Amino acid sequence: MPSAVRFGVNYTPSVGWFHHWLDFDLDSVRADLDSIAALDVDHVRVFPLWPYFQPNRALIRERAVEHLVALVDAAGERGLDVNVDGLQGHLSSFDYVPAWTRTWHRRNLFTDPDVVEGQAAYLRTLAAALADRANFLGMTLGNEVNQFSAGPHPDPDRATSVQIDAWLERMLAACEEGAPGRMHLHAEYDATWYQDDQPFTPAQAARQGAVTAVHSWVFNGTAQRHGRTSVPSEHHAAYLIELSKAWADDPHRPVWLQEVGAPAPLVPAEHAAAFTEATVENALDCPDLWGVTWWCSHDVSRALADFPELEYGLGLLTNDRRPKDTARVLARAARAARGGARPAPAPRTTALTVPADPAARSACAPGGAVFDAFFRLVADGVRPTTVLDTRAADAGHLAARGITEVVVPDQVTAP
Repeated sequence: MPSAVRFGVNYTPSVGWFHHWLDFDLDSVRADLDSIAALDVDHVRVFPLWPYFQPNRALIRERAVEHLVALVDAAGERGLDVNVDGLQGHLSSFDYVPAWTRTWHRRNLFTDPDVVEGQAAYLRTLAAALADRANFLGMTLGNEVNQFSAGPHPDPDRATSVQIDAWLERMLAACEEGAPGRMHLHAEYDATWYQDDQPFTPAQAARQGAVTAVHSWVFNGTAQRHGRTSVPSEHHAAYLIELSKAWADDPHRPVWLQEVGAPAPLVPAEHAAAFTEATVENALDCPDLWGVTWWCSHDVSRALADFPELEYGLGLLTNDRRPKDTARVLARAARAARGGARPAPAPRTTALTVPADPAARSACAPGGAVFDAFFRLVADGVRPTTVLDTRAADAGHLAARGITEVVVPDQVTAP
C-alpha cells in the first residue's frame, strides 16, 4: 500500500520574515506554527539564513543553532515534521551569502576548498543538532543554490557540471555524517531542467539525494505565454514532476513538489484558490509523488521594503495569521490525503522522449518542442510522462515504469 502524499508549507515567519533569526521570539513562532497546524498539513520547510548562523567560516553560532532546535521542537509539539534548508542562499529575490565569500574575500561557492569545507561543517552541525529529533525529516542543502552558478545571476560562481557533482556529493555526505539515515536532498529552481548552460543538471537532480525536488513557478514564461487557466499553467507542476522522471535511474524514485505557489499578478488574488486547486489536483495524478509543500505559510509584511510585489501576497495566511481561500483548498487536500480518500494514481503509460544531452534541455522549457508536445498530449486527454531519448528502446526500463507507448515531440500535432 503506497504511503499517502505528504502536505506541508514553506514556513515564512509572520513577524520579521526570515530576519526573525536576529531577534528570535519563540512565542511568535509558536503562534505561527499553531496557524499552520490548523491547516491539517503535516510538515514545514524552514530556512536558517546562512550569514546569520555562520558569520565567519570558523564560527557557527551556538545560540542560532539552539533557536533552530527550539523551532523544530515547537513544530513537533504540534504534530509537524521539519525539513531544514541549510545554505541560504537565495530567498524571495535576495541573496544571503556570508561576507567571507564576497568582495575582498571573493571565493567560489562551489569550488574553493576552504569555502566547501566551511559549508560542510555548517551543514553537518545543523544536521547533528537535530539528529535525535523524531520530527526532523532531514536537510535540503540550500534553496535554489543553482541560481548562483550561472546567468542570469549578475555575479555568478562559475563551475562545471563535474565540479557541481563533487560539491553535491560532499554536501550530502556532510548531512549524512551529522544525521545518518535521514532524508537529505538538494533542490534547485527550474533552470536545472530548462537552461542549456546550467551546470546543475537534470541527472544530478534525479539521481543524487534521497528524493528528487522540483520547484514550480508559472512566472517562468508559462503563464505569460498561455494564461493562468491554461493547460500548461494548471499542469506545470505535474509536468516538472513527470519531466524529472526521465533522468531517474530508480523507476519509482520519489519526487517532492517542494515549492509551488500562486504568483500575482499572473494569478490574481481572486483566482488563486482555483489555481491552487487545479495545480494540486493535477500533481496528485502523478505516481511516486512524495509530497506537496506550498509557498508559503504567511504573507510578507508590507512594513518590509524592496521585495518584488508578488512576494508580499504569496502566503496561505495573512500577517495576522488568518487563512485565505488558498489555505482552505490546501487543507481539504491534506485531509483527503491523510484520510485515504484518494486512490494511488495509475501508471502513466505514454512517454514523450526528451534529449538526454543537458546542452539541449531548453527543448523542455516554455516554448520548447518537448514542453509544447507534452501539453498537446494533456489537452488531448493523455496522461504523459517522459523518457530520455537514449532509453526509448530499453524494454526493461520502459516495463519497470509501466510505459507501453513512446512518442517523439514532432509526432505530436496540435489538436
